[in-house]
Amino acid sequence: MQPAGHVTASGKVHIVGIGDDGVEGMTAQARRLVEEADVLVGPDSCAVVVPAVVRSRLRTVASLEELVERIEAAAGQRTVVLASGDPLFYGTARYVCGRLGKDRFEVVPHVSSMQLAFARVKESWEEAFLANLSGQSIERVIDRIRTSETAGLFTSEQWPPAAVARALLDHGIDTFQAYVCENLGSPDERVTQGGLAEIAKESFGPLNVMILVRKAKAPEAPGQAGSRLFGNVDECFLQTRPKRGLLTPAEVRSLALAELGLKPTSVVWDVGAGSGSVGLEAGRLAREGRVYAIEMDSDDHALILENARRFGVGNLEAVLGRAPEAWAELPAPDAIYVGGSGRDVAMLVEGAWSRLRVGGRLVTACNSIENLAAVHALLRVRSADAAYWMVNVARGYEQMDRIRFEAINPVFLIAGTKSGG
Repeated sequence: MQPAGHVTASGKVHIVGIGDDGVEGMTAQARRLVEEADVLVGPDSCAVVVPAVVRSRLRTVASLEELVERIEAAAGQRTVVLASGDPLFYGTARYVCGRLGKDRFEVVPHVSSMQLAFARVKESWEEAFLANLSGQSIERVIDRIRTSETAGLFTSEQWPPAAVARALLDHGIDTFQAYVCENLGSPDERVTQGGLAEIAKESFGPLNVMILVRKAKAPEAPGQAGSRLFGNVDECFLQTRPKRGLLTPAEVRSLALAELGLKPTSVVWDVGAGSGSVGLEAGRLAREGRVYAIEMDSDDHALILENARRFGVGNLEAVLGRAPEAWAELPAPDAIYVGGSGRDVAMLVEGAWSRLRVGGRLVTACNSIENLAAVHALLRVRSADAAYWMVNVARGYEQMDRIRFEAINPVFLIAGTKSGG
């Protein structure tokens, strides 16, 4: 490492962050690097923020590829690359280090516009979802925002703050307070606060960051209910809390419904229904049949009723009560799904199996080895075609310019057919 402020012609290229306030907002070390550079390289926007005495040394570039070419052409000279904010936060430093090697560079960061935006609204960005909307699918971003408490967005020409707000509202999301932070660090800095409906009516300058903060104690707004016959995203269903993992995930639900082997006229039991996601989609598949969603929690029972109304599923009956007493008067089913994570899963499977019609299918999901072993012991002697899966799914999402994967909890899925014997 070189001593602070000492610049040599050793071939090291310094990547220096700069804000809208120019060199005035830089550290003394960063300012000396800029002033003593033989060559400055940076985007056109830097021309108005560097001092007039060094402006003649600035070589502007229009792309990262051109930036690499400029750096190579300046070999042997004291070269400083100017980048907006923190060069490692998005793009510049990571790109050139990847192309030319980390050993050729020293990075001197500045506060990024994203950091400034969160500071202005006094919110932590430690666990926030961050995204750049340039060239990215807005649907993927919206899916991530649904389950986030806080989000920070670099808006784009195609997706300015007003368009983002309208898109969120169109997807049934209205549980966030929005902040649009313009021209951060410059004399004409402005922060606009409001609900999404208010932001959707406003216009803003091109240099802005949009922050979304979930309103305190606001329930999770549902997505577009019932846009698919089955396999609807988890956020379509009203839940007791606006978090993932409190219902059968869409991927597991789709596999479970396939293994139930439903027909249009099937009678289906959804035991331990929770918010009713499996039963609701079973009702849409068995459209001429009947589904009984059995749930002992009164709050979840109310959610099943509301979800059925929102999805337009009229052939589902929500049964409030504890199994097996709750199913005593129900008609014998052609298919049974047993959910839940309690220790009584095996007992429920055994009781439900006795009521299952010959030729019917039973599917259950377990999240522990103990429950898997207990259900396996039951079905292996009762079904000739018992099958078992361990479902591991990681959902991909875009974080800035990279794809990251977030795993959902593993689930053991078990299915079997009741034979005549």
